[in-house]
Formats: sequence, C-alpha cells, structure tokens
Amino acid sequence: MSRQVVIIAPGSRGDVQPCVALGRGLAADGDRVRVLAAPAFRALVETHGLAFAPLSADPAAVLGSAAGRAWTSGRRRTFLSGLRAALRPVLDRLLADVHAGAAGADLVLAPTLGFLGAHLGAHLGVPDVELHYQPSLPTRAFAHPLLPAAARLGPWGRQLSFTAVDALAWQLLRPDVDRWRAETLGLPAAGRRGPRRRSTVLCGFSTSVVPRPPDWPDRAHVTGYWFLEPGPWRPDPRLRDFLAAGPPPVYVGFGSMRPAEAEATFAVVRAALRRAGLRGLLAADGPDTDDLLTVADVPHAWLFPRTAAVVHHGGAGTTAAGLRAGVPTLVCPVFSDQPYWGARVARLSAGPKPLPLAHLDTGSLTARLRELTENPLFRRGAQYVGARLRAEDGVAHACSVLRRG
Repeated sequence: MSRQVVIIAPGSRGDVQPCVALGRGLAADGDRVRVLAAPAFRALVETHGLAFAPLSADPAAVLGSAAGRAWTSGRRRTFLSGLRAALRPVLDRLLADVHAGAAGADLVLAPTLGFLGAHLGAHLGVPDVELHYQPSLPTRAFAHPLLPAAARLGPWGRQLSFTAVDALAWQLLRPDVDRWRAETLGLPAAGRRGPRRRSTVLCGFSTSVVPRPPDWPDRAHVTGYWFLEPGPWRPDPRLRDFLAAGPPPVYVGFGSMRPAEAEATFAVVRAALRRAGLRGLLAADGPDTDDLLTVADVPHAWLFPRTAAVVHHGGAGTTAAGLRAGVPTLVCPVFSDQPYWGARVARLSAGPKPLPLAHLDTGSLTARLRELTENPLFRRGAQYVGARLRAEDGVAHACSVLRRG
C-alpha cells in the first residue's frame, strides 16, 4: 500500500540532496514522498518528481547572520551553543513549518535536530525514522564527531561523549520544543531527558568509510551513502575547453563564505596552486587565467572524476563525492563534523592530514598540495575506497530497511 512519507531536510544542499536521493528511491517503490526544505531547494526537489513543502529557515540566511558567522567561525564556545544562537530567531517559524509540512504523514524521516521526528511521530501516531549523516549513536569504539577530545578518555569516555552531545543539544532546544509540543502538538513536555529513542536509524554513510561499531544496536543500519545520480548534464564550453587543454586540475571549494573571506582565502589558493605548478578549478568568483578557472554549480559526481584531486571544507556530502570519485582529498575543516571527516580521509590513506581553513597560508597549502598530488599512497588509497563506494547502493539498502518496517 502506498504511504505518505515526509522527509525533513533542514540545512544546506549537503543535507537536502541525500534526502532527495532517498525520496526518489521510495517513490520508485510506490510511496508518495514530500520533502521539507528551504525554499531555495524547491526546484531540486520537484525536478526529481517529489512533493515539496517549505521550511522558512533558509540556511544561507541563518549562516549569514551575525550569530551564524560567529557559529561557523568558531567564536562560539561550543558548536551546539552556537547552533542555538543561530537558530533562535527562526526556531518558532521552523517548528510551525515542520508541523504544517508533516500533515497526513504515514512515516516521518528526520535528522536528530531537536528529535523532531519523534515528536511528530507521537503527535500523528505514526512511526518515525532517524537520519544520521555522521556517526551519532553511542559507542566505545570512537568519540562523537563533535567531541574528538573525548577519544583520550578511553572506551567509556568515548561512549559518554555521545550522551553528552545529545543531552546538551536537547537542553538548549528544550524550552522552545516543549512549548511547541504543548501549544501545537497537544503533547506533554518531553522532560529533562527528552523523548525516548527506539526508532529505526538509517546511517547515510558507508562501512568502507566508517566501520560499523560492534556495540551499536540492531535498530541502526549503515546503508551506504545516498547519492543523487546526476541526469544528463553538459559542461559549458569554457569548462569543457579548460579540461581538455591540459592535465587534470585540482578542484578547490569551501562552501558558503562571506565575500571578503572568500576573496582573501582564494588569493592564497591561487598563489599556492601556481607555486605547486598545478592547474585549478575554483568554486569562487574572480578572473579566469590559462591555469585557473572559476566554476559555479557543477555536479560533483560529474566533475570530481575529471580532477587530479579535490580540496574542500569537509562537509559530509562533499567528502563522500570526493571519495567516490577515487581522487585524493585534502580537507580544510572549519567547524562541526568537518574535522572528523578530514581525519577519516587521512585514516583511509585517501589524502593527507587535514589543514584547518583558519591555518591556511600560501606556504602550508603549497606543501599540502604537493603532498596530495605527488604521494602515490593517496591515489592508491582513494582509488581503493572509490571502487568500494561505487559498488554500493545506499539508497536501495535504505529503502529495503524501510520496506521491512
């Protein structure tokens, strides 16, 4: 029987695109799928045949606010307190949009933010499923990606790091969410510990990148990445001609940045690429030259296999695309789980150790670019991981879990 599946995707393109891929798989199995995301992603959702409902909290606006800039720059004391400050002005609207968009759902899929899926499931009387884009279930094997220092505390300290992150996140959002439960959902307060979490968990990453810890519960399924396969796409003549004019270039992109920050950062990038004798594709504004070309919205699945290496901020989706392409990766993390993914890339020998964006200068980046492109270990490691990821079908695996209930 056809179900109405609602997928909540608050965040940037890296959060929304895997949800669209998962939604396409469910729709192909006969489900009706509605994706809740920022208005900027309406075309992405509807182009793939899925219904759309807006979340008025636009991630670009949130990140561009003073609180958002303080959050992403690391000036806030912790990631979670920065998140609370950035969300405060839009949280009530976000919760109202989530409630409206979930109307009529038979199944709710949602990230762990505020445990939105659990609240909606209880309100609607339907099952909910947690979507994890990084390891977020307690384990003694490693620390929570947001608390890497806990790795030094031993197995129990590592396990407690997950409890600590969940508890702090809930306490920061609890006043607003409990008010929403009472005034909109007709539910009692979730209490100091938050809602009980026994839902199925879909982990949208690969065991080839994050081996499944043996102490995770059976409700957790590491499905592989949810890649959105690009449709027919043709490069514009300037990109096509640039790729044909010389050896494969290095791609460099760091996600959303303020113009002043981007100008200074990419001045360093241009100087380092030239010093290392490399051609570059830059996800930035600026002049093109014979050896450096700026690019805008080019599908990573098409572009990355045509590069010599990729350099980026370490978002989960961009990291996955680089690894799947089988090219070496240098991660320049800024905040959140980005240092974690950079460490995983290095651990897999698919690239050198991360170079934090805050430490970027011409000398350090030149040295790391040479290491990235000249060390054969990184190309072999990247090719090995890439072959494994290309052999997986994370969407199909996730859909089979959801069919089993």
